[in-house]
Amino acid sequence: MRLISSLSTLVLLGLSSASGLSHALEFRAVGATPIIMYDAPSARGMKVYVAPAGMPVEVILTSGAWCRVRDAQGDLSWVEAKDLVARRNLVVRVATARVRVSAEESASMVFSADKNVLLEMVEPASGLWVKVKHRDGQTGYVRTTDVWGL
Repeated sequence: MRLISSLSTLVLLGLSSASGLSHALEFRAVGATPIIMYDAPSARGMKVYVAPAGMPVEVILTSGAWCRVRDAQGDLSWVEAKDLVARRNLVVRVATARVRVSAEESASMVFSADKNVLLEMVEPASGLWVKVKHRDGQTGYVRTTDVWGL
């Protein structure tokens, strides 16, 4: 199934230059409510799974009202573009990410975040660090290698 999905994406990317489809890479997030992820750009497609609110996705391709997206696990699916927001969220991809008061390893730790915890990106990444905010309001810097969605 993954092979078919990957092949369909390659075909669509190949056709995109001729058909005017947009395919610039960008990150977005699922809006305020969970959404259905499909295997095709249509509500008639097979429902793959439900994505939780705030989940970051990488937009691979936009075709009309639909976006082909990649999630943190690398899985590809289709979502309606209207269900994505510009807010940048990151997901912790290591067992425990240490969020520090400043962008340096020797800085004191503000909090730690377990794997799959969502963090809001406050400022764009600068070098090896990115400023993030936890839903509880705490802010700090985490190593870019510890999160996905940049």
